Amino acid sequence: MAIIQKTREEIELMRESALVVSRTLGILAGEVKPGVTTLYLDKIAEDYIRSQDAIPGFLGLYDFPNTLCMSPNDQVVHGIPNNKPLVEGDIISIDCGAIKNGFYGDHAYTFEVGEVAPEVKKLLEVTKQSLYVGIEQLKIGNRTGDVGYAIQKFTEDHGYGVVRELVGHGLGTTMHEDPEMPNYGKRGRGKKFIEGMVVAIEPMTNMGTRNITQHNDGWTITTRDNKPSAHFEHDVAILDGKPELLSTFAYIYKALGIESDEETPFRQQALVL
Repeated sequence: MAIIQKTREEIELMRESALVVSRTLGILAGEVKPGVTTLYLDKIAEDYIRSQDAIPGFLGLYDFPNTLCMSPNDQVVHGIPNNKPLVEGDIISIDCGAIKNGFYGDHAYTFEVGEVAPEVKKLLEVTKQSLYVGIEQLKIGNRTGDVGYAIQKFTEDHGYGVVRELVGHGLGTTMHEDPEMPNYGKRGRGKKFIEGMVVAIEPMTNMGTRNITQHNDGWTITTRDNKPSAHFEHDVAILDGKPELLSTFAYIYKALGIESDEETPFRQQALVL
């Protein structure tokens, strides 16, 4: 398969799709708390996405039954929303997709539910940092292995396991395009990056080993040692040879009262909320 190059106009349409997802996650940030069910959050997300002249990107995709992938604690990704309430100390990866103007946005954040253990908080912080370490390598002259190597080295240097079986991907009029974007690899290997490509980069990091188990529902993935896993994801284009963020965590941070300039190096223009 070949990488599908997008025009600047198409990239701006994809930014709109990505920001629908970013705003959805921002709304959910204010709702994630002990006692809330993932099905309740799923309904909020679906209603908001539809209010934005968009449609949920995951609902029905490969027969997935819901708007959000909701993966608490030792679930890595692809968890199915249910009626089990979140409890103090949980973490929950919320992965959300939306289709607007014919293009997908696909974006994820792992939230803390109340107060979490310090070692779990560190797992989340390192995983999020590894996302930006990877994004730095998304530039002309590099390859998929350069991004994967950067994420893998940063993560493993902190003693965590990098999931191999699940990877990031190209993004466009379909959810999964070329190239695959592993979170591990060797520098200088893999597909060469081109101007106008758009990818979803999404480190999935386990507190313990990298080994995972897929459950009989065909979706849920958990760590084999049942230790926590974290997941963060951004949509990123290559514009003028450099990485350009299309999605943002700014709406989440606004809801949670967090100040951050982590995204500034990856924007040609300041984001207006």
